[in-house]
Formats: sequence, C-alpha cells, structure tokens
Amino acid sequence: MTVMQRPAAQPSAAGSPDLPLLEVSGLTKTYGGAIGCTEVDFRMWPGEVLGIVGESGSGKTTLLGLLSGSLVADSGQALYSDRGGRVHDLVTMGEAERRRLSREEWGVVHQNPRDGLRLDVSAGANVGEPLMATGARHYGRIRDRALDWLTRVEIDAGRIDDLPKTFSGGMQQRLQIARNLVIGPRLVFMDEPTGGLDVSVQARLLDLIRELNAGLGLSVMIVTHDLAVARLLADRLMVMRRGRVVEQGLTDQILDDPQHPYTQLLVSSVLQV
Repeated sequence: MTVMQRPAAQPSAAGSPDLPLLEVSGLTKTYGGAIGCTEVDFRMWPGEVLGIVGESGSGKTTLLGLLSGSLVADSGQALYSDRGGRVHDLVTMGEAERRRLSREEWGVVHQNPRDGLRLDVSAGANVGEPLMATGARHYGRIRDRALDWLTRVEIDAGRIDDLPKTFSGGMQQRLQIARNLVIGPRLVFMDEPTGGLDVSVQARLLDLIRELNAGLGLSVMIVTHDLAVARLLADRLMVMRRGRVVEQGLTDQILDDPQHPYTQLLVSSVLQV
C-alpha cells in the first residue's frame, strides 16, 4: 500500500494546507471475533474529498464510525488537527472533548436522513439548533441563517416552518446537509449520501456537494459503494477489503489503472458492491 508522504502535523502550524487534517495509523476495531477494520493507515488533507469504497462488510462504515465518534477503536491512533492548531487523538480523547469537536468542527451526514434530523421540529429549527448549540441566542439572526442555508441547498424558503417528515427523501437529505454545514465545520463525514435516491435526485445532490466543497473549502470523507459517485466527488480513494486498506491514491489513477487484484475486480464490476 502506498501512502502519500508529507510532513507530520505540528500543533504550531494551525491551518497549514501542507499538514494533514487527519493522520491515522494502526486503527483497529473488532466485534468479538470478527474484524471491523484492522491496521488502517492514511492521511487526509485540508480541503480534500477522500472517498472510501469497497464491498459490503469491507470495513468502510466501521472506519467512518471510528473517526466520527460513534464507535470506539480497540487500538491505533487518529490525530486530528483542529482549527486552532491543537492536535487531538480521536482514539484516546475524553467524551467531553469528542462532543465539543462534534459540535464545533465536524458534521455527519447519514445515509438515511431521518437518522440525522429531528422529524418533530420544523426545517428551520433543524438548521438553527446547531447554531444554538455553539452559542447563538438571537432568534432573528438564527432564523436568517437557517433561511440562508435552506436556500443554499435548494429548499424553498416557504418550507422553513414545515416538518421534515413532509419532505421528499431528496429534500430531507439536503436539509440534513444544511443542518451539518450551518456551523461551518472543517470536516464532514458522509455515509452513502446518495443511497436510495433516484438518479435525477442523486445528480442534483452530487452537484450540491461539489459546489459546497469548492465554495467553502470543506474537507469531506465519503463512504460510497458507487464508483461513479467516487469518481465525481473524490480527490483520492481508499479501497477497503476485509477491514484493510488494500490500495489508495488519486481517484483517476485508482479507477483507470488499479493495481490491486481486488480493486481491479471492483472497477471491472465483477464484484457486486
């Protein structure tokens, strides 16, 4: 496995694009006797879209869960450099610090938008709640920010007081994205964000994600089974099999000239992912 080489992160170099946002080494998670992921090593850079692909059970969702905080690793290291230049090990950090980072620095977009929304409050409240969690208190300003973000994700302003359960699946997914991005996170984790959507809705959502990444300089880690989605969105790819990263590199390089036999099977569609 080839890993792109750049200098290791230093706490004093806040915001430097030449230093990793995430530096992961030896990350391992087991479920009883079953391997979730094992000895995962990679680096992720500020502003990058990193795609994770592989068949069902390959470990990609486990890896996303370990990094976003929904799972706890057995061993390894995952160093995250926050916007203040402080470096945190996601494996050993305390729960209070993890909650702070989740509230202020990260977003998590679930495959099923209902897992990332509060269905019993309005669309505007869904977007406004993360602002309140980070200290906003002025109702008018919160509502204005929510309205701005609904517009950005192509939800009609007139729906601001409607409940998400009245929205289509594509609208719910766009609302979930607005809820995550309103705080201005550095890093967004996305788990199959286009899964279950029809082709036309997928296309609009992919265009939106590309625009937001380019316009806001977001770092995005996206798990997908769809290699077309990976090619469209990801700067680099990691290919996982049986809990291990078997190949990683630039997206076009991986998809046009795969080196590992498993990646070759994925690209040739011999495996169903």
